[in-house]
Amino acid sequence: MSDRAPETTGWRWLARLGLGRRELRSWALYDWANSAFATTIMGAVLPIYFARVAAEGLPGNVATAYWGYTTAAGLAIIALISPVLGATADYLGAKKRFLAGFMLLGVTATGCLFFVTRGQWPLASTLFVVGNIGFAGANVFYDSLLPHIASEEEVDRVSTAGYALGYVGGGILLAINLAMIMVPNLFGLADSGLASRLSFISVAVWWFGFSIPLLRDVSEPPRRLEADEGVRVNPVRAGFRRLKETIGHIRSYRELLIFLLAFWLYTDGIGTIIKMASVYGTEIGIGETHLIGAFVLVQFLGIPFTFAFGALAARIGARNGIYIALTVYSLISVFAFFMTEAWHFWLLAIAVSMVQGGSQALSRSLYSILVPRGKSSEFFSFLSVFQKFAGIFGPFLIGGIAAATGSGRYGILTLVIFFVGGMALLSRVDIEAGRRAARAEDSELVPVSRGE
Repeated sequence: MSDRAPETTGWRWLARLGLGRRELRSWALYDWANSAFATTIMGAVLPIYFARVAAEGLPGNVATAYWGYTTAAGLAIIALISPVLGATADYLGAKKRFLAGFMLLGVTATGCLFFVTRGQWPLASTLFVVGNIGFAGANVFYDSLLPHIASEEEVDRVSTAGYALGYVGGGILLAINLAMIMVPNLFGLADSGLASRLSFISVAVWWFGFSIPLLRDVSEPPRRLEADEGVRVNPVRAGFRRLKETIGHIRSYRELLIFLLAFWLYTDGIGTIIKMASVYGTEIGIGETHLIGAFVLVQFLGIPFTFAFGALAARIGARNGIYIALTVYSLISVFAFFMTEAWHFWLLAIAVSMVQGGSQALSRSLYSILVPRGKSSEFFSFLSVFQKFAGIFGPFLIGGIAAATGSGRYGILTLVIFFVGGMALLSRVDIEAGRRAARAEDSELVPVSRGE
């Protein structure tokens, strides 16, 4: 059936969810594809496998430290190189090619984790760093395609649809992998170690396979150059030149800069809750079963709520939707201060699932209308940089307060500052002025035919 069949009930529902056209569905499906890396590799399986198997023979605190260094290294590398790579991709008109390259890098490294066995923590660390670079790098170019495939009226629903499908895809494969690890005999496997290694293979296959629709159905945006740029300039040199010019004219992007500062502040708070929830829950005596169960609950309950935020933004606007999410996060921080029982933790997990995907998706869609489309990779790389460095001060603050007071409760409570401060900065963004600045920048770019 053609994509142009809006008269049927099924197609109307897809349109309402932000998935009314094939290219939109194929784009959103990449969230389904790469979320398997986030859930299985970053979140649930590889950290435990690293500590128990790859780092066998190392003291527990040393293994934890090495894992922390490994995680930070990948994020730092992509944060440093992504702005230049983004500007280079814009100059070449090669967003999809860069996305495919980073995706293949991440897929290859993830699949090779299968060969990591006992005591091979250097190999595990190296492969995870490379995989993380592939994951984060591909996301820059994936996000940068959003303003090219969706109109401003569609962008909120499309962005939230991507995050919702990410919950589905990442959650399904995680559930399968956890079942393999917990009852390997049921799957004909010798032990949980082999099941863990096969789960790494499953992520690589899943990620690659579900990336194909985007590469097949989403068109490469037209190449557009600045008036004084040559067609055949060294692309890396052109990327550095563009980046230098953007930084030199940062005042021209006042609204975008304020948004990035707001995003950095409230994302730091959100990231801190995600990273510190299990540690804080353990501190106050919440059992491991409850902690893991709540994590899985957030993964699946977040699906309908993320879709709901897309519909909500269509009525009240993306910024107001973000305000609602940050208000809920503020209440979560206050409630967490008083948390004592396991059911409290489950209740907070439900609250987090209501706003986690929506806050991230609407931030992406709002940002997309503030960036020049012809330079979307460069500008989404800035968003990536702010996102990578978010989550540093929150955990540091909680750690310092916990050390000073003997409890993490007061540290969790201080996260309200991040959410309220983020809302205050976000309120100062003149969205219409930012949109005009982005369109003015676009109007100065010169289209280039594919043959040149």
